[in-house]
Amino acid sequence: MADSDKAVSSVSSEQDIADFIRNANSVATHAPRSGPAQGRIVFAMDATASRQPHWDRAAHIQAEMFDAVGNIGTLDIQLVFFRGFGECKASKWCRNAKELRDKMTSVQCRAGHTQIARVLQHVINQSRKTPDQPIDALIYIGDCVEEDVDALGHLAGTLGMSGTRIFIFQDGGDPAAEAVFRDMCRLGNGAFARLDGSAASALADMLGAIASLIVGGFNALSLYEKSKKSASIGLLTDQLRR
Repeated sequence: MADSDKAVSSVSSEQDIADFIRNANSVATHAPRSGPAQGRIVFAMDATASRQPHWDRAAHIQAEMFDAVGNIGTLDIQLVFFRGFGECKASKWCRNAKELRDKMTSVQCRAGHTQIARVLQHVINQSRKTPDQPIDALIYIGDCVEEDVDALGHLAGTLGMSGTRIFIFQDGGDPAAEAVFRDMCRLGNGAFARLDGSAASALADMLGAIASLIVGGFNALSLYEKSKKSASIGLLTDQLRR
């Protein structure tokens, strides 16, 4: 990641790169490995200790959601996570959903405060660095908010005005966090939903809906919604069309 991006650091070491190349050669993907993408998504998650009690369940659901995004269109995806004492990292941009899925499921929780503002600023920085390849959507998974709410609202609004939609999936039922998350999604022209362990397939459907919107706009979203006939997709589309 370039020095101008002070929001997060890079996950990839020389060993990571070597592992990536080895795995990429052995895994078939739905999207072509080269050429222009139809969209770019940052997939971010809170990996602080408050999520540890349900982390195994959540990691499984997050992986299914990630696969759903990777199976629709030619999308470049970047994984971002934060945890511990100021640790906030980003993967390289990639179209190999399985590779990034494996990275995601290998992340372990560490005690620390939320760094949502840092994630939002990272997405802003990424779009500014490549104005011809803007970030179409930020998909964030978290359970709580421990930061200045007004600052988060300002950053979310900045993303919304730049064309980056914000989608948040909440793990848990903290009402204060839900209020903040919903406001961020409103400012970011996106949508809010709950991360429910009993509805992994429904969440995958919703991620597929987001990917369809990015690749083909509202017409593609409507076709996807009709093909799936899933009530859960309506939770997103109703918010997006307001």
